[in-house]
Amino acid sequence: METIDSREVYSNAWMTVREDAIRRADGSTSIYGVVDRSDFAIVVPRDGERFHLVEQYRYPLGRRSWEFPAGSLPDRATAAEPIEIAHRELREETGLRAATMTYLGELAPAPAVCSNRGHYFLATDLTEGPHEREVEEQDMRSAWFTRAELESMISSGVIIDADTVAAYTLLLFHERTR
Repeated sequence: METIDSREVYSNAWMTVREDAIRRADGSTSIYGVVDRSDFAIVVPRDGERFHLVEQYRYPLGRRSWEFPAGSLPDRATAAEPIEIAHRELREETGLRAATMTYLGELAPAPAVCSNRGHYFLATDLTEGPHEREVEEQDMRSAWFTRAELESMISSGVIIDADTVAAYTLLLFHERTR
């Protein structure tokens, strides 16, 4: 596909929505809507067989959601390496600091509409400290769960965040290849 023209239709501190006029391989034209967001990091904090999750209200879903800590830089910034973002998000949301961050992989969470990618990390050798939550995270809670509890939460639909399920899946693959 060839981009003929592109125009921004909406923008805020977290994303830009654009509409691209495109030409397909057969010569026909159409439009394509794209959500541009910064790449993000998602962190699987593990201490032995325990995993640390955060819970917060997700406005689009109208409900609270248990998830692994995740996020991107403020104002769609792109100047940091994914591992720096991972350390920042872990500290910010949970107060945990990781001596070891192991890269688990990269995934595109919604490649049909979003341009961003997620970088997935396993955080181990953890020490606790104060969290540094942003104002949007003021209702956030965090807790430790056993592997059995985590898997039960996924299979029963308590955890519905796709990135959390993807992160756990990447962890399982990582564990199989060690």
